[in-house]
Amino acid sequence: MKIIGLAGTNGSGKDTIGHLLADKHGYLFADATAMLGAELDKKGLPHERANKSALSAEWRREHGMAVIVDKALEAFKSGEYKGLIVGSIRHPAEAERVHELGGSVIWVDAEPKIRYERVTNNDRGRLEDQKSFNKFMEEEASEMSQSGDLATLNMGAVKEKADLFIQNNGNDIEIFKADAEKALVNLL
Repeated sequence: MKIIGLAGTNGSGKDTIGHLLADKHGYLFADATAMLGAELDKKGLPHERANKSALSAEWRREHGMAVIVDKALEAFKSGEYKGLIVGSIRHPAEAERVHELGGSVIWVDAEPKIRYERVTNNDRGRLEDQKSFNKFMEEEASEMSQSGDLATLNMGAVKEKADLFIQNNGNDIEIFKADAEKALVNLL
């Protein structure tokens, strides 16, 4: 099984890479944001970053620190795919699980102002994305280092475990897709 863990900052282009691998290369894109969103819907909670973070920590406490990857594996086993891409991983145990399974972790990033513009001016229509630049950066800072028990987010530790780094400071999505595909050729 080919497995890739997809991590990086908010608005960097992670979903673009996930969809590229799914659409063009037959991978299952196991989207943690969608997994968490479905559970928040069941609980009647809004899709705010704080709620997603709290829920993912709750899952880690109940099901193990690599629960997001484990849930993705379950979905992968139920279909016919050429590989699995799990995104967005935000805890070091998830990166470790990807490595245990023989996979690689990709970190996608872009300049903060560029990412902020993408997130607040995008067509996702997500209310949670409408915030000030200062709030955007505060949320990122809190997610980059562990601010609670071992189950809370720690994206900085994930970044340290990344095998490949992709920068996405451009504004042409097709160029980014082509560049990302070139960067990923050895993993595919």
